[in-house]
Amino acid sequence: MNLVEKFQKLSKRRSFKYGTPFLVLILGGSFALKEFTQLRYQYAQKKTIRPDELEAEGVKMKEPEEVTLEKVYEKVKEIDIDHWENIRGPRPWEETQQIKASN
Repeated sequence: MNLVEKFQKLSKRRSFKYGTPFLVLILGGSFALKEFTQLRYQYAQKKTIRPDELEAEGVKMKEPEEVTLEKVYEKVKEIDIDHWENIRGPRPWEETQQIKASN
C-alpha cells in the first residue's frame, strides 16, 4: 500500500474530512489574529503629554510624592461604608420633578 492509497483511504473518513479543515481553521485563525492585533499596537499613535500642556487644558495633576498607596489607603479607611442610603437616580423617561416629589 503506497502513500497515495493511504491518503485516499484516510480522506474517506468522516473525522478526517471534517475535522482537519476545522483544526486548520482554528489554528490558522489564531495565528492570523495574532498578527492583526499586533498591527494595532505597532502602529498606534502614541503621544506623550507634558505636565505644562495638561495645565493649559485645565487638568491639575498631583505630584507623584503626594499620591502613595499608603496615603490613599488611609483616606479609604476613613470612609464610612457601613451607614449609607440608597438614592434612586432618574430614569431617562422621567422628569426630575417627579423624582423629587416622590422623595
